[in-house]
Parts: sequence; C-alpha cells; structure tokens
Amino acid sequence: MSQPSSRPHLTPQFCFNQTALRDFLRLSRSTIDDSITQNLNALHTPSRSPFNPSSTSTRSLTPPSSSRQIPAETCTSFKQKVLFPSWASRSDVLDYCAGVATSPDPDDPDSVLRQIEDAKVRERVVDERLDPYSARYFPQEARTESLAMLMRNERTVEKIIRSRTWSLVGERCGEGGSVDEAFDGWRREQGKGKR
Repeated sequence: MSQPSSRPHLTPQFCFNQTALRDFLRLSRSTIDDSITQNLNALHTPSRSPFNPSSTSTRSLTPPSSSRQIPAETCTSFKQKVLFPSWASRSDVLDYCAGVATSPDPDDPDSVLRQIEDAKVRERVVDERLDPYSARYFPQEARTESLAMLMRNERTVEKIIRSRTWSLVGERCGEGGSVDEAFDGWRREQGKGKR
C-alpha cells in the first residue's frame, strides 16, 4: 500500500519557491491520486484457494463490478491511513501558501525595482503620435500576486483530482456521498482525536 505524503516544513520561502511547491504537489498527487487504480487493485485480495487451471476453461458470469469490490474494512483503512492524510497535507500546504499570498511581503527582493520603474513611468513624457506603443507599460507583478494565481490554479486542479479519485474509490468501495463531506468528516474526527 502507498504511503501518504508527508507535509513539508511550511515557510514563506517554501511557498515562493514555486518549483519546490509544484514538485511537492506533483509528487503527492502522482503517488496517491494518479495511481489510484493501482492502489485500489493492491487492496483487492486475490483468490485465496490455490490456482486451479480448469478455472480458465469456463467464463465467469459474475458482473465485473462485484468481482472488483474491495472489503469495506480494507477501504476504510486505506482512506483513513493513506488517502485522506495525503489530501490533508496538500490542503495544509495550499491553505498556508494562499495565506502567504494574501499577506504583505516586506522581503520581496523586486519591490524596490518595481517602485523605481513605476516612478520612471510616471515621469516619462510620451508623444503617442510619434510612437503609439511607447505609452504601454507592463508592470512586473509582485511575487505575492504570482503566488496567488498559482494557488487559485492548484486549488482548481486539486478539486478535479479529488473528484476523480473519489469516483473511483466510490466505484470500488461502494462509497456514496460527496468528496467534500467525506474529507471534512474525516478531518473533524481527526480534530476530536487530537484533543
């Protein structure tokens, strides 16, 4: 069985290092969600009796869905020990970095350069008859703005991935309900257990 992703040490520097942030999310998603079919197949217990070659001479007429069902206790264990903890670590990272993106950034190394560039643009005299494109100014975005855009995109990706994963878990484990209800219920249970 796969292991849940461990949450990295959360600092603003981790969030602003978009390569490290994306690598964590990519690795966590590939380990659990992208390979959910293989993870669920690994939970399915194969035939308990010794292999009988004559069993291949006849075709089984059992519906594929019933032969693919995973025992409830195995599914519950997988969800509580692997799937939901992995989702929780990604949620914690996304929430923390979204908070960093909306906070003031006094350590932004490019803020002074942006201020100088803005001042130059305000002082510049432009004759648009000579060069109609000279009035264009494309300010460099702050790293918090870039991080905020990345967080919006990653939250959308996370929602899609969880929905897909949950539909496969529901198919194989006989789960019902929404992904948000199940995950939020698990988080509430974890919160009660920690007190």
